[in-house]
Amino acid sequence: MEYKRITSIEDPLFVKMHDLMKEVFPPEEVLEFELWKEPLEDPGIRVFVAVHEDEVVGTTEYRYYPDWNIAMTDFTIIGRPGLSLGRFLAQSREQDLKELAKANGKELFGMFAEIYDPYEVDHYEFGGVKPMNPFVRREVLSHLGYKRLDISYVHPSWKNDGEAVRGLDFCFMPTDDSVTDIPAQLVSDFLTTYYSVLSHKPQEWVKMIEDINNKSEIKLLPL
Repeated sequence: MEYKRITSIEDPLFVKMHDLMKEVFPPEEVLEFELWKEPLEDPGIRVFVAVHEDEVVGTTEYRYYPDWNIAMTDFTIIGRPGLSLGRFLAQSREQDLKELAKANGKELFGMFAEIYDPYEVDHYEFGGVKPMNPFVRREVLSHLGYKRLDISYVHPSWKNDGEAVRGLDFCFMPTDDSVTDIPAQLVSDFLTTYYSVLSHKPQEWVKMIEDINNKSEIKLLPL
């Protein structure tokens, strides 16, 4: 198994990766092919694929923010069972982030992630890939140490149509497991920056940010 970074839409591995995304994720969660050009060329956005026998069998995208000393997992896809892909991707990502934080003179504070809440939404389509079942993924991410933020969460659709996407929790995995809350300002600043690429924000998202800005700390709750 190889852990390879993709930095161009011209990379043949990216075509395979994007096809895998379309097989697994709902349409509103997948950025259009051509719109990937700038993100892939952005040195701060790290897109890696797991390559097994010349095929892309898994992928993960994440970012490290040196000013805040935190990371964000955009997505992780396990495209085939029986290869220990979850562990391979998680360990490879963790090692990469540790090196980025070390180069920044720090130890990583933690990592954000949006995690599907299958208890809230009746049905999800994930291309029939059993390891991507939201019940399974939620428990795996809980095992990794993710905790959900004590907020009612929505995010803008990646279709940039101004619609609010529900059915997810916004979560944080602190490096120090004793951390029970994080600064609300960090959450607000991060989400505002993360979704700045989308020009059409739903009113529910704007209200959520306002509510976060009225707090000083956000509690971390069991996932």
